[in-house]
Amino acid sequence: MHVIQLFRNRSRGRQKRLDIPLPCRSRNQPRKWLQKINKQKCLTHSLSLSLTPQNSLSLSLNFRLEFLFLWPQLNLERFQSSTMLLHHHPLLYDSNATKASLIASVMSNNTSRSCIGPSHVSEMRLKLSKRASGDNAPGLSSKTGGHVKHWTTNVYGQRAQERVLEEDAPQVSETTPSIKIFPGQAFPLGVSEVESGINFAIFSQHASAVTLCLSFPERWDGKMMEFTLDPHVNKTGDIWHICIEDLPRSNVLYGYRIDGPRDWHRGHRFDSSIVLLDPYAKLVEGRRYFGDVSKKFSNFLGTYDFESLPFDWGETYKLPNIPEKDLVIYEMNVRAFTFDESSELDPKIRGSYLGMIEKIPHLLELGINAVELLPVFEFDEMEFQRRPNPRDHMINTWGYSTINFFAPMSRYASDGGGPLNASREFKEMVKALHGAGIEVILDVVYNHTNEADDANPYTTSFRGIDNKVYYMLDVNNNGQLLNFSGCGNTFNCNHPVVMELILDSLRHWVVDYHVDGFRFDLTSVLCRGTDGSPLNAPPLIRAIAKDSVLSRCKIIAEPWDCGGLYLVGRFPNWDRWAEWNGKYRDDIRRYIKGDTGMKGSFATRVSGSADLYKVNKRKPYHSVNFVIAHDGFTLYDLVSYNFKHNDANGEGGNDGGNDSYSWNCGFEGETDDISIKSLRTRQMKNFHLALMISQGTPMMLMGDEYGHTRYGNNNSYGHDTTINHFQWGQLDTRKSSLFRFFAKAIQFRQTHHVFHRENFLNKGDVTWHEDNWDNYESKFLAFTLHDNNGGDIYLAFNAHVYSVRASIPRPPVNKSWFRVVDTNLESPDDFVTDGVPGIGSTYNIAPYSSILLEAKL
Repeated sequence: MHVIQLFRNRSRGRQKRLDIPLPCRSRNQPRKWLQKINKQKCLTHSLSLSLTPQNSLSLSLNFRLEFLFLWPQLNLERFQSSTMLLHHHPLLYDSNATKASLIASVMSNNTSRSCIGPSHVSEMRLKLSKRASGDNAPGLSSKTGGHVKHWTTNVYGQRAQERVLEEDAPQVSETTPSIKIFPGQAFPLGVSEVESGINFAIFSQHASAVTLCLSFPERWDGKMMEFTLDPHVNKTGDIWHICIEDLPRSNVLYGYRIDGPRDWHRGHRFDSSIVLLDPYAKLVEGRRYFGDVSKKFSNFLGTYDFESLPFDWGETYKLPNIPEKDLVIYEMNVRAFTFDESSELDPKIRGSYLGMIEKIPHLLELGINAVELLPVFEFDEMEFQRRPNPRDHMINTWGYSTINFFAPMSRYASDGGGPLNASREFKEMVKALHGAGIEVILDVVYNHTNEADDANPYTTSFRGIDNKVYYMLDVNNNGQLLNFSGCGNTFNCNHPVVMELILDSLRHWVVDYHVDGFRFDLTSVLCRGTDGSPLNAPPLIRAIAKDSVLSRCKIIAEPWDCGGLYLVGRFPNWDRWAEWNGKYRDDIRRYIKGDTGMKGSFATRVSGSADLYKVNKRKPYHSVNFVIAHDGFTLYDLVSYNFKHNDANGEGGNDGGNDSYSWNCGFEGETDDISIKSLRTRQMKNFHLALMISQGTPMMLMGDEYGHTRYGNNNSYGHDTTINHFQWGQLDTRKSSLFRFFAKAIQFRQTHHVFHRENFLNKGDVTWHEDNWDNYESKFLAFTLHDNNGGDIYLAFNAHVYSVRASIPRPPVNKSWFRVVDTNLESPDDFVTDGVPGIGSTYNIAPYSSILLEAKL
């Protein structure tokens, strides 16, 4: 049934709102309606009821009555003043049986009306309210014959309290047109355009009540329309749905109020006072400018766009499709890359997707062919500032706190352009990168969300929609959230519904945005069952590996989590998954800085980590080799600090890792000592050379090419400052020295196949010039990589504090050795691509340095 809201006249011109149920079940109902209304004694004029030719019921009230919603596309010429028409039309609509069967096992046993056949009128409470937001937007005004009513709702920290402010106002008569509401369809989830209108569908297994909330920013300045869904009509299985005719095809904001059991100990966290973001929203509207403190309490709502033309990828556009063995990955942050003034970009595009495009020439000059973008899904950078806490001075600039898995980060749009522009500009960025031969890999965070823990929850979506489904719970501890992510909650990734959401999200980014791959943050979480226990064959991990849409994508695991599930080298992979090789990072760091007993491990790592990955059909490139990543020290800090310096993070130095395997080269932090600075530069070149000659897939961090420093902060996620921002001025200063070395090393790798073989090294591929593997004190290693065409490469790494005079093996027949690299030399002699001839039978290798010789004619 529908509920119509009337106002009864009271003394001094005041009115009282009355809710009168108006059931629509037969042609005899109009008389009963009239009797009910007359009993309330609220009429000031006549009432007439009639039947329309279409057999839908119409109610015409010729008195001061206001239905508490206004239609955004009202055609006043069609309706007379002080008249309200309410139409109900039957609708035949389809259900997606194929899709429904996929989640049948997780649907509840409650029955609902068939999705096929004539629709019945939903019990629908329609009203306008102030938009649920922390913004100081003006309240809604509903004009009713001489009075203005305002509704305001506080959706944070307490249940909403509606308050009515009554004041005198000129007598105004407004009208509303017919509104057609249909039961809708269960699939696809999210918002879709169907023949009969705009369809909304959302999953919630345990909800008892769902209300769709709509807002029209361009028309009503914060007013929200609400539709309460009837579970007997607007629900199929565990999916709630509604279809509304004649909604605008864009510029509509929407969310849901959802209620259900309040059994905290059973894992429920329902709170109908909060307007929740649709998990399947393809676009998300929040604040427009990154780090806007005046909007830090902004609510996040879904939006959609069915008006814009499809993005033009171009007739000559093609995917790079770079083989994994040939990748050189550059891990980077979209905002931090160009936001600093030193980028010399137009302020409107600094820190944006478009800003990225402007700096593609730098990426090409460096020589990388894939970017791995820190999270670009919608996140709330102001989340730390929503309540007083030791971190309330920080801004989340890394983005590892996802709000929605389908929408691009809207504040990476240029000049506060909003979600639609963000979507288009993201595609422009991908198109431009692909045009330059650079692949796009996204760092994705499916292990947890922004919604924090039970002590300080930040409910925006999943927690309020169905906490028991979306998060792992400790059923033996009053339904408390499990925390394998270190961020307060753990996404329930192997629940069938959650798994389908993740797969839909990944496909969306591949199909709509043309991304080339994904790096999964804390992927071991995705290997846990719904109770948190490790799984040998996690359904989600297998589904990603076997999915046809994702088959062209690079899929990279960070094979550990904060619960101790360390899976490096034994991650369930189906011969598809690559891994961040954490053992490579640690062993390379320890050897280069001079730890004893590391020579054998160093040799294993640079030759492809066969001990970890030579299993079944896995390849060397399934090891993503890295010395530096976003979390931890930068390369410069790795050679400048023995200890982390994280006081600025507000956690008393308790955050960030303590096992960095760093060495400050003799002084903690900045120094003017020339010898220490020279040693640090030499060590940075040693690390980079080792990375680029290793079998596997190399990954480097943005800024290391010029020696970016965070001044010892090894967990700088919350600093939207020069600590994280790329310093283009420093790049210019070091362009001819450190940057040149980095670019030359990458180029040399790309042009010499011996560094990126398809298969693991065999005895004919490498000669180890070593007969003293068991010498624990030895820190010198030399070896030759053999090329079928005689272009052998000799490499030697000396981590001793003294020089080593190395015996150089004879070159291949008719070839001579040319020195390409000696990290002890100053630029440009440290890297000579064509090589320097005249290498004899021995070479004096300086302390903490490395050389590379090439056999040439």
